[in-house]
Amino acid sequence: MRDISILIADDEDEIADLIAIHLEKEGYHVIKVSDGQETIRVVEEHVFDLLILDIMMPKMDGYEVIRRIREQHNMPIIFLSAKTSDFDKVQGLVLGADDYMTKPFTPIELVARVNAQIRRYTKLNQHITDNNTNLEYGGLVISPDQRTVSLYGESIELTAKEFDILYLLASHPKKVFSMDHIFRKVWGEAYFEGGNTVMVHIRTLRKKLEEDKRNDKLIKTVWGVGYTFNG
Repeated sequence: MRDISILIADDEDEIADLIAIHLEKEGYHVIKVSDGQETIRVVEEHVFDLLILDIMMPKMDGYEVIRRIREQHNMPIIFLSAKTSDFDKVQGLVLGADDYMTKPFTPIELVARVNAQIRRYTKLNQHITDNNTNLEYGGLVISPDQRTVSLYGESIELTAKEFDILYLLASHPKKVFSMDHIFRKVWGEAYFEGGNTVMVHIRTLRKKLEEDKRNDKLIKTVWGVGYTFNG
C-alpha cells in the first residue's frame, strides 16, 4: 500500500515546516510548495490524498488555485488562512474546500482535521468501489465510479463535497437527512459549526442542477428537519 501523500501550499516557511513535522509524525508523506503556480504544477505531476492550501500566496492566490484544481481533482482540500470573516469561509467552501481553518491554529487540531478528511475520503472511495451502479432519476445520471453527473445529457461540474451530498441523498430517495446526518456522513467528523456549511453546499448544488427551472424539485427541504431526494 502506498504512503498517504499530503501537499502543503504556504509561503510562510515556519508554518509549513511546523505542519510538516506534525503530519510526518502521523506517518504521512509530505511535500511543501510556496506559491500558487508551483502548487498547480506539483498537483499535476504527483498523486496527493489531501491538500492544505493557504489563500494569500504569491503568483496565484488560493482561490484561483482551488478553481483550477477542482476542474480535475477531488482530493480533500483544507484552506488555511488569516482571513477570518464568514464571507471568506463561505467563499472557500463554495469554491470546493472541504474545511477551513484560520490562523493562528493549533497543530493538534489541524492534524485531527486532516485525519478526519483522510478517513472520510478513504471510506468514500472504498464504498464507491464496492457499489458503482449508476443512479438515474428523470434525466439526472449519477456515476459513482467516475464521480460524474449529467442532466439530460449535459455534464454538471460538481465539487467533491457537492457530489458526495448528492450521491448520499440520491442513494436513499425519500429518506430525510438532517444537516447533522449529512455533515457526519460527508465530512466524516463531529457536527460543529456545520449548519452553514451544509446549507451553502446544498444551495450551490441546487443552482447547478437548475432547480429554479424545475417544477419537480430533486432536492426538497423538509422544514425543521433537513433534506430529502425527491427521486
